[in-house]
Amino acid sequence: MIRLSFSPETNSLLVKISLKDNTVNLYQRACCIFSSESELLQIWDFSGQTSQFVMNEIINLPNISSGKPGKETLLELHVNGFFVTTTETNERSAELSRTENSLGKSQVKTNGSSDNLSLMLTDASPSGSGYRGIGLLGLTGLQNLGNTCFMNSAIQCLVHTPQLVDYFLGDYQKDINYKNPLGMNGELALAFGELLRKLWAPGAVPVAPRMFKCKLAKFAPQFSGYNQHDSQEFLAFLLDGLHEDLNRVKCKPYIEAKDAEGCPDEEVADEYWRNHLARNDSIIVDVCQGQYRSTLVCPVCKKVSVTFDPFMYVTLPLPSTTMRTMTLTVFSTDGIMLPTPFTIAVPKCGRLKDLIDTLSVACSLRNDETLLVAEIYKNQIFRLLDEPSDSLALIRDDDKLVAYRLPKVSETYPLVVFLHQQVERSYSFGVVASNWKPFGVPLVARIQDLSSGSEIRNQFLKLLCPFLMPVEDVVNDYDGNETGNTVNENSKMEDIVSPLVSDSDVGSDSGAENDFRLNTDFKFYLINKLEPLEIKMNKPVSISRFTKKFDVSVHWSEKMMEKYDTCLLSSLPEVFKPQLFTRRPQESISLNKCLEGFLQEEPLGPDDMWYCPRCKKPRQANKKLDLWRLPEILVIHLKRFSYNRFFKNKLETFVDFPIHDLNLSNYISHIDSQLSNCYQLYAISNHYGGMGGGHYTAFVDHGHSRWFEFDDDKVFAVSEDRIKSSAAYVLFYRRVREA
Repeated sequence: MIRLSFSPETNSLLVKISLKDNTVNLYQRACCIFSSESELLQIWDFSGQTSQFVMNEIINLPNISSGKPGKETLLELHVNGFFVTTTETNERSAELSRTENSLGKSQVKTNGSSDNLSLMLTDASPSGSGYRGIGLLGLTGLQNLGNTCFMNSAIQCLVHTPQLVDYFLGDYQKDINYKNPLGMNGELALAFGELLRKLWAPGAVPVAPRMFKCKLAKFAPQFSGYNQHDSQEFLAFLLDGLHEDLNRVKCKPYIEAKDAEGCPDEEVADEYWRNHLARNDSIIVDVCQGQYRSTLVCPVCKKVSVTFDPFMYVTLPLPSTTMRTMTLTVFSTDGIMLPTPFTIAVPKCGRLKDLIDTLSVACSLRNDETLLVAEIYKNQIFRLLDEPSDSLALIRDDDKLVAYRLPKVSETYPLVVFLHQQVERSYSFGVVASNWKPFGVPLVARIQDLSSGSEIRNQFLKLLCPFLMPVEDVVNDYDGNETGNTVNENSKMEDIVSPLVSDSDVGSDSGAENDFRLNTDFKFYLINKLEPLEIKMNKPVSISRFTKKFDVSVHWSEKMMEKYDTCLLSSLPEVFKPQLFTRRPQESISLNKCLEGFLQEEPLGPDDMWYCPRCKKPRQANKKLDLWRLPEILVIHLKRFSYNRFFKNKLETFVDFPIHDLNLSNYISHIDSQLSNCYQLYAISNHYGGMGGGHYTAFVDHGHSRWFEFDDDKVFAVSEDRIKSSAAYVLFYRRVREA
């Protein structure tokens, strides 16, 4: 009796020969079957598909005495010299090293025992000509049809799940539920089964999954077209769709939920699970589904509600492990201090209030002062950050922020924003064209008296005082002339150090002369919706008394550009900018920390209220999740992507996950002595890149810790120490027996 089977879990072909009171001629008969010159060796799977391999030489067997009655003797098959020793006689197996097409030259090797024979199969032509080895079963890539790497990555993880390989290589069609209204008429399961068989066919070339994608788009329009998608979202849909298509329950019974208050959790959990299986029975439930215990506590009446719900995968949050570093530039309005950058550390999940409190300490803010934070973009205030509850996640690393120190007593006065303009000249065909171009960081102040334009000018000159160039530098610019005469330094210094002279100090009859002098100084324009309105020094500013903020455009003359250090006014650092040739420190966190964060108690959000049956009102209850029943295949989704109404973000946190020894005994609330809580990693779906664009690949363990990377149609071996990275997105674990 010969039984030939393929084990996808170990990637080996086992040839078992039962030896029951038979003599040595049994060995000869068996080897003739596998080594006939005229016949093909046929390997059949349960579905009836045939793969054929040729053995060229008759194997001459030694005269081995008969084995012990009732024992099962194994022939150990090896290819290309790859040999794995085994210890148990009745479970001895050999692994076929997977290469590419037909079997090569055969040799016999004995293990030295009377009832065991090891058959070594080697390549007939090491140089590559002639025969090649048996195909690397399962190491087949998927072609990218256009941004379908998300689909390819998830599929490769699933088609290397041992239980699913056994199932879809078998007679799975008998389980298809064509009448399930929640299913896809069996079409999704048939398309997936056909795709899996192509990927596991001997000698397969990269497969183009067009038919599968067509079926996917038919039942999930969100995945139609060729846009980028999330591999975890695709995986969730595929698992649910396969379950419904393969649900063995043709008519789901109606089961009324009972009030189990006061009953032991074990009894309640078992009843929930029985009720679930009564309506849901498929290979997906058998392999991938576990059970949560969900506990809700009303914050008012302390009502406790316990339910037990099935899960297909576990989504773990990535808690922030470090503070966020941010750099802001503080501008003073007292006319004394220069702008000063401050680098502070704030919580990543913090609010604007946390930033202001930390920055106030860093810049020694006085009790009579307050900070106004603004984002600068293209030399303008893009937005004022004036809501203390705003999330700091809204601030990006490449933003440029300033904080203006303002006196508290002036908070009721209107805020004036000074925007700087300078002349820019361009030359075209010998013609000189001039236009005004914005530059520098806006300056702000609060003004009480708007009786004349001179008040605005005086306030602006006060803000500019810290930017005055050193006197000796400016004087040197005017030293000497063509005749060697020296400029009157006293008059020049007076002009430099006395920019605060107010028009009120000049007689009213000299207003025209003063305006002429200001043409070589600064010109001020009130910005409104229609067109800029020039501000006259000796006339009131036309601002409504209800105005809280207005903008003033300041035109700088070339003389003033030389008098002030505009470089100090223009340099503004980003919130965070890595140093040259250095990388930002990578966050690292263990998978255990992620599990602890997932299982900790937390209040429900205001948009996710729980209706308390005792209070008869929606309540923001406290929720606690516990792992109660673990599946054979545990899928862990690392929540790297976060979304809100403003923007999307990806966390590049490095998660240190175990490969061989994930023990969940400390995280499961219900211990079943018959089941192991130890898991081993066998596949990873990776995402590289950011939110705007990225790429998915997969790592797969093909048995005995031999890892391969699946990058669409490319498949190549990788070392185990390479599979841990910050790109790991979805982890696939299988249950193993505890040591």
